[in-house]
Amino acid sequence: MKSAAQNTVKGPVRSHPKTATRPIRLGPRSIAALVLISAIGVIAFGWPLLADADSGLAHSADAPWLFAALLPLLVAVVVATIADTGMDAKAVAMLGVLAAVGAALRPLGAGTAGLEPMFFLMVLSGRVLGPGFGFVLGSVTMFASALLTGGVGPWMPFQMLAMGWFTMGAGLLPGPERLRGRAELLMLAAYGAVAALAYGTVMNLQGWTYIGGLSSGISFHPGDPVQENLLRFLAYCAATSLGWDMGRAVLTVVLTLALGSTLLKALRRATRRAAFEAQVTFEPPNPPQRGEADHTAGSRNDRT
Repeated sequence: MKSAAQNTVKGPVRSHPKTATRPIRLGPRSIAALVLISAIGVIAFGWPLLADADSGLAHSADAPWLFAALLPLLVAVVVATIADTGMDAKAVAMLGVLAAVGAALRPLGAGTAGLEPMFFLMVLSGRVLGPGFGFVLGSVTMFASALLTGGVGPWMPFQMLAMGWFTMGAGLLPGPERLRGRAELLMLAAYGAVAALAYGTVMNLQGWTYIGGLSSGISFHPGDPVQENLLRFLAYCAATSLGWDMGRAVLTVVLTLALGSTLLKALRRATRRAAFEAQVTFEPPNPPQRGEADHTAGSRNDRT
């Protein structure tokens, strides 16, 4: 005679994946972590503008402290995102894969005329995966590429912050669930161009405050009013790096328009299959109908 346990109907385990691919949302803890790390980044980039003439302005002195603060804060963003959205190891694995691909793309241009193909991948990845994931992806990718190319120096933590902002901005663009097709590609290409120029400008600020030997019209004057120094800074950018930044912007636009549609589909397909935010529920077994219960009881009586 079969035991009662063998006759028990087990309830199915059902997952409810989302039919539409959505960026990984930001929860309150993720927002708090991003605001904190961004505030530290703004202070790290901008404090020399407020310093007096007798202060030490070399970022080589504060870069180790910034890097020491940046790594645990990046981990905090990941942990906060996982806590807010319920992401699992699949998201962390995708982060590692995309960071490795981005790091491998960076040496292809070797920085020649500002041609850096990794920027278009960061734009598309940030768009699909959201701002929190995008910030961590951009920072980790820049860190991995610095190790790969030997570009480790006092500028590295600043590059990590700037690339994190660059990728996060793509995740903050409007219409992530509705806008598709040519209109989306044009929006991403426009953002990539503007953000590529902004990246170069922000990184110029990191080095401009302690570069010597410049003409007085474009050099930094410690202790001068901020607005005067900012005018000199704009002249410095136009004279020294605008050509490189334009090359980066143009390449990002071309690659986004040429390969963006295919890569967006691949990233969204991978995200949909991973189902980062799919909620798994356990449903109890359905009770048997009255007729089924009488039939089951009768069959047991016949066997006994």
